[in-house]
Amino acid sequence: QIKGKPFTCNVCGAGFALNTYLTRHKSIHTGEKPYKCEDCGFRFSQSGHLKRHKTIHTGEKPFKCEECGMGFTQGNLLLSH
Repeated sequence: QIKGKPFTCNVCGAGFALNTYLTRHKSIHTGEKPYKCEDCGFRFSQSGHLKRHKTIHTGEKPFKCEECGMGFTQGNLLLSH
């Protein structure tokens, strides 16, 4: 058990603070992809992954650089900018 993360994945050992996080994580191992993009049909194991993917179709770039104003679809892309 990981401190502060009492819910452990029996496949990979990853720890989670909430059981709902563990349940969501387990779909990675089962291959289950219940979340489907209505625009292109691509499927995802987690709803957050679908939400991030949808920015491809909408052109939304919610992560803005405060210095130059450049927009990014993902926060990690802004950080590496």
